Amino acid sequence: MDSDTGFYEAATAYCPGPSADNADRMARLRLIRSRRVGPATFRRLLAEHGSAEAALAALPEVAKRAGVKSYEVCSDTAAMAEVKAARRLGARMLSLGDPGYPAHLADCADAPPILWALGDTGLLTRPLLAMVGTRNASSLGARMARKLAGELSEAGFVIISGLARGIDALAHHAALPKGTIAVQAGGLDVIYPSENTDLAHAIAKNGLRLSEHPFGLEPQARHFPQRNRIVSGLARAVIVVEAAARSGSLITARNALDQGREVLAVPGHPMDTRASGCNILLRDGATLVRDAEDVIEAIGPAITTRQAELPLAKATDIPQQPERDWRDRAALNSRILSQLGHAPVAEDQLLRDLGMSPADAATELARMELDGSIHRQPGGLISLASGQQSGSGKKSP
Repeated sequence: MDSDTGFYEAATAYCPGPSADNADRMARLRLIRSRRVGPATFRRLLAEHGSAEAALAALPEVAKRAGVKSYEVCSDTAAMAEVKAARRLGARMLSLGDPGYPAHLADCADAPPILWALGDTGLLTRPLLAMVGTRNASSLGARMARKLAGELSEAGFVIISGLARGIDALAHHAALPKGTIAVQAGGLDVIYPSENTDLAHAIAKNGLRLSEHPFGLEPQARHFPQRNRIVSGLARAVIVVEAAARSGSLITARNALDQGREVLAVPGHPMDTRASGCNILLRDGATLVRDAEDVIEAIGPAITTRQAELPLAKATDIPQQPERDWRDRAALNSRILSQLGHAPVAEDQLLRDLGMSPADAATELARMELDGSIHRQPGGLISLASGQQSGSGKKSP
């Protein structure tokens, strides 16, 4: 470790975080990369222990109390390898609570504690709109995506999407001259799909690419809903151009509603399955979009607001909770499991059913996430983990 001291300081300085202390930056990275620590648990651990370093020190004991044996936190070596990979690519770390972290996203309960950014981070201070849709766009859908993204970009908005084929790629291409933001499902150095490699390189030069995942991570199915909640969380509003009734685009729209964002949709023919999701959104109250003017009328003009003037949600803005007696914890654990099934429910609904405040349940929910008995999903949803039975901490045979 001593031989890496000079590089350690240079690399962490290259990746600014919420503190001037290099050790704090690395501790935050190690904490979120530790096993079974997600965004919600990250926040709660910081709230309970005051700093990432203290949370790391306490994490093995927390895991032990949750029934996880031989728990080890993410090593300093692994975190340093991630920082070195960032430096090779030219990426920058954005940490929750840092002035450079996107303010709208910071307001979300499941905001990623760490984002890797490649490109122009100044785009994050401009008015942001998300545009999503099917990977198999019709001719009319493709024309609409290009037209909307181009005109809204000219009007001063930065278009965000997920770098997927279809509507995503079309929106990125149309908005590229004025700057566009792509949120990736895997590591920043892994371009998926590969056909968008040239587009990804162009966005890095004249836009911004973001990912919450470590470098080298190949995207898997579970990573796409995680990406979608960042796409919607960054934006003032989400525009759905074409989407099937069951699609990732509708997941993004639901995330947007949970996050308090506007949802807008382009109508389509009732017999075109590629438009069925948009028509469902419109039936349920989404704003109908025919052109860029409809969008601007619904959400207002693009007025740039400096990041520093927006309220920042701090990673430690969670009430501290005193340690519970183990009998109380066991009883609460059973109550929570009794209310959960494998179909996800909103955390606020769970707390209402339990008659509890977020502060009262926060510590036990964090423990249950660590021990693998519950699973958190984007949009503030919670379900039983695979293999768990409702009302019991035992795994099913």
